[in-house]
Amino acid sequence: MQTWLVTGGAGFIGGNFVLANAGLTARIINLDALTYAGNPETLAALKGSSHYRLVPGDIADQALVAALLAQYQPQAIVHFAAESHVDRSIDGPAAFVQTNVVGTLNLLEAALAFWRGLAEPDRAGFRFLQVSTDEVYGSLGDSGKFTETTAYAPNSPYSASKAASDHLVRAFHHTYGLPVLTTNCSNNYGPYQFPEKLIPLMIDKALRGEPLPVYGDGRNVRDWMYVGDHCSAIQAVLDRGQVGETYNIGGDAERENLQVVTSILALLDERRPLADGGNRAGLIRFVADRPGHDRRYAIDASKIQRALGWRPSETFESGLARTVDWYLANPDWCAHIHDGSYRGERLGAAASTHRSPSGT
Repeated sequence: MQTWLVTGGAGFIGGNFVLANAGLTARIINLDALTYAGNPETLAALKGSSHYRLVPGDIADQALVAALLAQYQPQAIVHFAAESHVDRSIDGPAAFVQTNVVGTLNLLEAALAFWRGLAEPDRAGFRFLQVSTDEVYGSLGDSGKFTETTAYAPNSPYSASKAASDHLVRAFHHTYGLPVLTTNCSNNYGPYQFPEKLIPLMIDKALRGEPLPVYGDGRNVRDWMYVGDHCSAIQAVLDRGQVGETYNIGGDAERENLQVVTSILALLDERRPLADGGNRAGLIRFVADRPGHDRRYAIDASKIQRALGWRPSETFESGLARTVDWYLANPDWCAHIHDGSYRGERLGAAASTHRSPSGT
């Protein structure tokens, strides 16, 4: 069984990846700073497992990262750790540069030193996998999809910081030969997602009977993917991906934000009917748009499907139903989130000095 150093493994996607692989595919050392979105409760099922260890710490801590690599001798680093919420990046971009750029640079430098010290064939088998986002590509018009050769055009501090980290990963491969892989994914949803993102936020607020804020006209489009499908795609890239290559991962499920919200409400009205027999559609409130809000994202995932044989197993409808059912079955998870610093408030409402002509 291999050993992997996973960064950010107590977050949403990282946590689901760890749960899917610890003790089954690999022994996992999870380095996580446990910020507001890193929740050890996500990984409670692994408590006491000999195949899993949580190490609280920062990826920018050079001594800690080097010590973990030396102690555990991993065959791969899977890099999820990132500040990831666009609205928070609008309010405080410096934290995104520190984690996503400076932290990734430190991780790459430590990985390079470790890799150079390995004997063959361990050097040949080592991988550094960068988990990134489709937001680095910017905004699409009404047609077309992002491919692996689409030029980067990030529009938010978050996406700019992820673009910078992607470029560093690429540079470490081309300059130093570090065996890297990069994935750029579409919007994820599923169990254990911090309720500041659209789907869990709408589920949580609707169950509380609170107003549901929808940005702008609600017609911004995202390509949605169930988190379990994303995790299986990352596994395929780690197992079979070609060193130095980028793989776009998408769910082929474009939906307008308003469509997503109304789909959630329909599922909740069916599963948790209101006492008066009414529906929750009246909770929707259109609010001022996010500054610099990209209008549309869509992923062309044909490369990973063709080269690695991966395809999503969930449709948007089946994945959303599974997600709603999980939140209904796990009310304590969200309740504990509300015991912390986040209260579901509007973030990223800082005044913008520029709005695109489309109003996105």
